[in-house]
Amino acid sequence: MGWFERLRNAVRRTRTVSSVQMMTEHGNGFYAWNGKLYQSDIVRSAIRPFVTAVGKLVGKEIYETVKAGKRVIEVNPDAYIRFLLEEPNPYMSGQVLQERLASQLILNGNAFALILRDDGGMPQTILPVNAVSVEAIYADDGALWHRFTMVNGKTWTFPDADIIHIRRDYYEDDIYGSPIGPALTQLMEVISTTDQGIVAAVKNSAVIRWLLKFTKALNADDIKEKSKAFSEAFLQTSESTGVAATDATFEAKQVDSKEYVPNAAQMDRATQRIYALLSTNEQIVTSKRTEDEWNAYFDAQIEPVLIALGNEYTRKLFTRRERAFGNRIVFEASAWDSASIGTKLALVAMVDRGALTPNEWRATFNLAPVEGGDQPIRRLDTAVTETKEDRTDEDE
Repeated sequence: MGWFERLRNAVRRTRTVSSVQMMTEHGNGFYAWNGKLYQSDIVRSAIRPFVTAVGKLVGKEIYETVKAGKRVIEVNPDAYIRFLLEEPNPYMSGQVLQERLASQLILNGNAFALILRDDGGMPQTILPVNAVSVEAIYADDGALWHRFTMVNGKTWTFPDADIIHIRRDYYEDDIYGSPIGPALTQLMEVISTTDQGIVAAVKNSAVIRWLLKFTKALNADDIKEKSKAFSEAFLQTSESTGVAATDATFEAKQVDSKEYVPNAAQMDRATQRIYALLSTNEQIVTSKRTEDEWNAYFDAQIEPVLIALGNEYTRKLFTRRERAFGNRIVFEASAWDSASIGTKLALVAMVDRGALTPNEWRATFNLAPVEGGDQPIRRLDTAVTETKEDRTDEDE
């Protein structure tokens, strides 16, 4: 019996406690508002900065101990954990997995990944869970399990100890976060209706350019004939003189396509409300943000996910005994990703004072490390000063 089959048959008598409906989408096609948030250009552009920023986080294993009264920190001491963070499964890198989890998190309020372990209980693979819905159930011994309904209709049940679960908007349910979809429903209907109005306006403006109002009653054939004559006489671009003349039998009025275009201000307000609900703004979405704007966005949106990922990976990849010995997972982000060239060049002062190594400085420019660049350097005029107590009798 395979690993998946053993897990599926593990739960005998359980009771459902709560459930959450996911917004996983399947299939392709033209987008019309029908609940598929990710197919909206506004929603996708609004969440893209969040998704890419989470994908750029770098996961590391930290082993912190105290030896001889001094704190000793080792980074990535275990090769199998480093490989697991860099290549969680055969189909994607750690960056792709983090982007997948970020997309699920911001739209569903929940993101799930399954940890596959070897016979000794060591984690070997991390797979994202693409579920339509999930239910929280408890076994007879009180252990929490998650029952996932996949897009193909199959159900799988996994213990919480093997599930990496990130959530946000944690309010109503005891286990799961709240999806953002219901709050976006009305706004998306406004956007969809406005888009349809614009399409109709473009079609009307391309087909109807003149309106002929006849002063006396005519039959259908006469109206058609006079309209055709007007079109041939005055709307042919090759021989047009720029002047149109009519007789007293009808009045010609040019149709302004702007009359059919919906109020742009209303659409902008609806878009801004979507941005506000997703905690972003036009500067972030269009990559026009300044350093301060990005730092504010990072503190509000990315840093909480950074902490949540580190805590959940640590809880699920390490036992309590391993965590007691100082093992933990942290996700780091470069503080200089959004810095300007001038700000990065100013960091040379930190290199001169030994606060940054040359290779750390080069990394802000996305340059490869150089030999010897991991050793701090210090200018002579910034050497460590000595106090009177530090001097020996011989020095004096």
